[in-house]
Amino acid sequence: MNKIIMLGVGNGGTLQLYNTCFVIQNLNGNFLVDTGGSIEIIKRLNEVNIDYKTIKHIFISHSHTDHVLGLFWYFKKISQHMQNCTFNEKINIYCNDVVFETIKDVSKHILPDKLMDLIYKNCNFVILNDGDRHSINGVEYTFFDIKAKGTKQFGFECRIGRKSLIFLGDETLNPILYDRIKNVDYVMHEAFCLESEENIFHAYEKNHSTTKSVSEIMNNLNVKNLILYHTEDSHGEKRKNLYTDEGQKYFNGKIFVPNDRETIEI
Repeated sequence: MNKIIMLGVGNGGTLQLYNTCFVIQNLNGNFLVDTGGSIEIIKRLNEVNIDYKTIKHIFISHSHTDHVLGLFWYFKKISQHMQNCTFNEKINIYCNDVVFETIKDVSKHILPDKLMDLIYKNCNFVILNDGDRHSINGVEYTFFDIKAKGTKQFGFECRIGRKSLIFLGDETLNPILYDRIKNVDYVMHEAFCLESEENIFHAYEKNHSTTKSVSEIMNNLNVKNLILYHTEDSHGEKRKNLYTDEGQKYFNGKIFVPNDRETIEI
């Protein structure tokens, strides 16, 4: 059983979709990737039958609000159980140095010192460098700097079962990394909007992609399966079909445009 459970698939400004975050699940446990921007993260985990108290590994890709703020709500909830000393092992939180400094700075202003003392006691903050490798729930992950034009941002690559998987955060793939992406089985990449609506959402000036642009790049790199997320939400139930139809015009493999709470089996 190897699954990607998309808790949210929206970008930072969506109201109908939760911000992009997901769980990689196997028989050994759940690995939470990003947390969205609110306490909704706890609700989303409950809705997909994952008890937040069982999560021992969390990765925060970068410090933007729609990826990191949900972590503070997780801290608030989990600290209640830490007070009862019910944890037998530490929670590992993987992030780059910019994210770690953000967590420390913001927490000073919004969470009590007593609560954060519990967090620092019970959480192991793993500060990532480019190329660092860690075993998480029996899977070997290599974390790497995606060379974002904006804030410092990390992605990762791994093998889930016999399939290779790469997660590329929420910026357009830097050409420096093209060789790394070639022939990968599954690539997770943002798609901010449809090409026909770029003049409305201005994906390119925000260092994001349209469905067309990312599909063309991934097709040229011989990627087998493309998972698109971090989209706008103006099309409601039509979003999945519209994005899939546009992508398949330029991508020969299989395209996934998941909805919130949707599971992809690897």
